[in-house]
Amino acid sequence: MNPTLFTRPPLPPFTHESATQKVRLAEDAWNSRDPERVSTAYTTDSIWRNRAEFLIGREAIITFLTRKWKHEFDYRLVKELWAFTSHRIAVRFAYEWRNNSNQWFRSYGNENWEFDGTGLMRRRIASINDLPITPNDRKFLWPQGRRPDEHPSLSDLGL
Repeated sequence: MNPTLFTRPPLPPFTHESATQKVRLAEDAWNSRDPERVSTAYTTDSIWRNRAEFLIGREAIITFLTRKWKHEFDYRLVKELWAFTSHRIAVRFAYEWRNNSNQWFRSYGNENWEFDGTGLMRRRIASINDLPITPNDRKFLWPQGRRPDEHPSLSDLGL
């Protein structure tokens, strides 16, 4: 097989512009809440740490995300580039969601990403904390799906 058929641009080595684009593409995929779509950004043997859960491979990622979004309603996410090297990106993020009791949360976190030469993520390490909020505290109010380009960034929101 020709490996170039399976690239996921932008590819390493990253520039500020390409790292920022990679972050936005990841945010867009996660805001779709489509586990299959999200999983295609990762290598088939990708290694994850998400909070205290450890996952290996796309099938585990799909299972995890399917379970996650069955319990996190009205999910909306904003990611922001923190730092990058040639094949690694550090991201900070916040997302808002509510549980089945209508308690709203804003979850804050950081992710460290490592990519292979095809632009697929081979490692994702995420640390996340949840803060209960009231509906009036919500800041991510766009319709479900992709965050509008004009929506403020985390830095703009003071988050």
